[in-house]
Amino acid sequence: MIHVVAIITAKPGMREAVLKEFRANVPAVHAEKGCIEYGPAVDAEGMGAIQTAFGPDTFVVIEKWATMDDLKAHGAAPHMKTYAGKVKDMLAGRVIHVLNPA
Repeated sequence: MIHVVAIITAKPGMREAVLKEFRANVPAVHAEKGCIEYGPAVDAEGMGAIQTAFGPDTFVVIEKWATMDDLKAHGAAPHMKTYAGKVKDMLAGRVIHVLNPA
């Protein structure tokens, strides 16, 4: 299994607009071969000092894929290219971590 943690930072005030497009794309991703988990997450409220918050413009995508080939196919999928085109002008940054279970 392959784990992915993608940290997506929208331009100020644009996170909800990016999330709207992201959520619209989720069913197509869930239908992909090898997709085990794929969903957005934002900072939990009220955690206090134990949390290092990402902030109001960032969300994290938690992904699990059966194989590296499945993940590569995901990155090349037409619906991912369409999504990327819709949000490119709303993004300030993106960091993707691809991990193996330890």
